[in-house]
Amino acid sequence: MTMPLPQCRMPDSTPRALRFRLPPASVDAHIHIFGDATKYPPAAARLFEPPAVAGADYLKLSKTVGIERAVIVHSAVYGSDHKVSLDLMTTAPARYRGIAVLHEQITDKELQDLAERGFCGFRVNLVSGRGLSLDAARRMADRVRPLGWHVQVLMDVELMPDLNRIFAAFPIDIVVDHMGRPDPGRGWSGPGFQALLNFLRSGRGWTKISAPYRTSQEPPDYADMKPFAQMLASEAPDRIVWGSDWPHVMVEGPMPNDGDLLNQIGDWIADEKLRQKLFVDNPRLLYGFAD
Repeated sequence: MTMPLPQCRMPDSTPRALRFRLPPASVDAHIHIFGDATKYPPAAARLFEPPAVAGADYLKLSKTVGIERAVIVHSAVYGSDHKVSLDLMTTAPARYRGIAVLHEQITDKELQDLAERGFCGFRVNLVSGRGLSLDAARRMADRVRPLGWHVQVLMDVELMPDLNRIFAAFPIDIVVDHMGRPDPGRGWSGPGFQALLNFLRSGRGWTKISAPYRTSQEPPDYADMKPFAQMLASEAPDRIVWGSDWPHVMVEGPMPNDGDLLNQIGDWIADEKLRQKLFVDNPRLLYGFAD
């Protein structure tokens, strides 16, 4: 008998007020978009049932907190059918960029079409082990290099302390999701996190200060993630971006409040010049947003 898939909980729809003002043109570099299953049928091979949210729900959130631009990380719930992401992106092409989920059979024409419609990279999930393998991603990187794309990798850095050697073979930039999902038990001196810092310093890599709840052992306010975020901001200020990870799928423990997540970043990174880099300047460069 087929077991039912886990059902994702709804995100908190009432973000708490911000204690600081986001700079103009701030970017949320990591959101997922879902939609009505009759219009956007999910793939048969998926890990969860998405929450009943849509693009309009994210627009409401972004208006409330002052986010002006966003990067849609296409959800593997839909496989390589990008319609749900594209439908939101086409409503405001200057406001959105996309990260694709690819298969090796995709044609160069299809890649070009995604690029022309605002996609600027593809994602590899090494945590779930589904989708493109690292070897397949390396081959795909050769194909998307003329498009100016990067590859976004979900990984646990402490399981890949040799990431500098592995990623050296890629001809395009690497964006590491969620600070590399660091292990608070190892701390920022862990070999994997140190390797990530070295890779960022090389100018070939980026990371997202996002989703601290994915590996934190201290539920809100995820204080054990603060040293990692501050180390990244201190050692690689030009290679960091911020993402909400909305709508926080498959979260264990309390559902994060998006206002609290932003206030946390405001507390962790108090310098306004660093915030300008994190929210505006760095994502503008990485994702190709207009000035």
